[in-house]
Amino acid sequence: MMAYKQINLSLPESLGLKAQAYAKKYGFRNIQELITDTLRERVFPSEYDEDFTPEEVAKIEMLVKKSIEHGDIVSEKEIMKVLSS
Repeated sequence: MMAYKQINLSLPESLGLKAQAYAKKYGFRNIQELITDTLRERVFPSEYDEDFTPEEVAKIEMLVKKSIEHGDIVSEKEIMKVLSS
């Protein structure tokens, strides 16, 4: 299981409201999920297929997460194994 590091982040109110609206519109559960996805794209840019828009990547990641939660897929590691074969 992946370890997590919790951080606190302060945003200007207007940015927070816009981020909340964006997250809702594009299927993120909350701002934290949006920020995590955005950081992942910035920190690991080569891992994202440039043929997909950020919104499409977010939807794919949401599908993977939901599939794992529902037991359709055991883990992200399992997905990567299948995709790399």
